[in-house]
Amino acid sequence: MFEAFIRNHQYNYIKKQVGIVQHALRTNPDPKILESVRDGAEAKILELFPAATDAQKEMLGRFTALKTTEDFQKYVKDLELYIVEFPQITVKQIQKLFPKNKKLKLPDLVNIDFRFVTYLSWMDISTNKLFMVYHQNGQFLGIEGRYTPTNKKSYCFVCNRFEELVLYSAVSKTKPAKASSDYYKAIGNYLCMNGRDCNKNIADVASLERFIHVVIG
Repeated sequence: MFEAFIRNHQYNYIKKQVGIVQHALRTNPDPKILESVRDGAEAKILELFPAATDAQKEMLGRFTALKTTEDFQKYVKDLELYIVEFPQITVKQIQKLFPKNKKLKLPDLVNIDFRFVTYLSWMDISTNKLFMVYHQNGQFLGIEGRYTPTNKKSYCFVCNRFEELVLYSAVSKTKPAKASSDYYKAIGNYLCMNGRDCNKNIADVASLERFIHVVIG
């Protein structure tokens, strides 16, 4: 029985570090440099899991002894057995997150592989709205905002990868103490147009969680 303990963004980070080691093997014959790259990658990965058991640490560090492309690919594939799925969510739970949206367009939950989801997102092209659901501290958080296609590639604020972007803008629910009743503040950031690609790329949730905190409070 496999005990899942790796979140999607951590899995992506591990793949990134493994890729760095593979690149070093291909381009640098100096054994001392290769050892340094391997040790550095292993240390960075283990930092993600301060509560890891000895068995989990041993399993995570196996890539440092690998040499062939096939072995690295198998290592990464085997890690999928340990991925923690995005918590199960129902249509009713999603609807409760967006109570003011009576004609809420819903995502296709059936065809999503929740192992590779850090945040759930979907678009309603009829209203130019983008919906986002994130799970934090045992609860689901929902953000509704408008998106504007940019028709260009640049760096996404969530995954920090060079992708096709939209300008995503959400109204903050927090207000200054003496704000007027009509006060509002829109928070905008450049986000991957394709949420699936973003979830494949994201290796750190800090920027995403800061954005959610600013919007929701």
